[in-house]
Amino acid sequence: MSEKKAPAINGYLGIILCIIAIIGSLVLGFKAIVAEEVSTMLSLGLAALIFFVIAMLFLSSITVVAPNQARVITFFGKYLGTIHTNGLFMTVPFTLKQPISLKVRNFNSVKLKVNDVDGNPIEIAAVIVFKVIDTAKACFDVEYYENFVEIQSETAIRHIATKYSYDSFTDSDITLRGNAEEVSAELLEELQQRLNLAGVEVIETRLTHLAYSTEIASAMLQRQQAKAILSARKIIVEGAVGMTQLAVEQLEHDGVLKLDDSKRIQLVNNLLVSIITDKGTQPVINTGELNQ
Repeated sequence: MSEKKAPAINGYLGIILCIIAIIGSLVLGFKAIVAEEVSTMLSLGLAALIFFVIAMLFLSSITVVAPNQARVITFFGKYLGTIHTNGLFMTVPFTLKQPISLKVRNFNSVKLKVNDVDGNPIEIAAVIVFKVIDTAKACFDVEYYENFVEIQSETAIRHIATKYSYDSFTDSDITLRGNAEEVSAELLEELQQRLNLAGVEVIETRLTHLAYSTEIASAMLQRQQAKAILSARKIIVEGAVGMTQLAVEQLEHDGVLKLDDSKRIQLVNNLLVSIITDKGTQPVINTGELNQ
């Protein structure tokens, strides 16, 4: 089912034509009354009745279309088309004129409990901004397109949540917490594919809630803290080794110190301890010669 334009004319013009038809039917009726011949009276009376009935039928087909609203026109179960332009219109008589909103709307999903790619239970929710762009699909291809949007949105959110981990300490991994923009973009793309059937355009998707489930929140917080400490220690050790190597090479290159292996090991050990420790170190002043 594809949307098409419904047969309709300007409502004000239609009303004027109907008034003219009613006036014409009154004139014909008056002539039928004063007519002398019976055949002429019947012909004029029948014509007056036809004009009057036609005028009443088309007056009943008058419809008002508000801004950001459309009217889906069906004639005894057959889809005739859609009126998109706001204003007063006259269309085919005996038609059903179903209103459908074209406004931009929000859908806030409930907090869904799912497992991420690592199997950790998490809570996730999102807001979906959408609008109807094809009224025929929204009315006839799905039943209650608003419910369809809600169910498909929650399904897409669950699917996206199971593809990624909640958090990671490696920059190369895409995570739900660390890559909200990428996750939202992928959610929009997947949801748009699901909602094309309903004639709905997804304008924006955003995660509104993301957290570990309450039963594992404290344990996962400790795990996060442990991972953060290990990650920080790794960076500190790598930096300390580089700084120590640079210091020893520069001291020996400038001829400041000439160290044997044991003294070099002792100097490296002291430098590493001073840099890596998270507590302040106490300096020791050597008043004698360094080689003693």
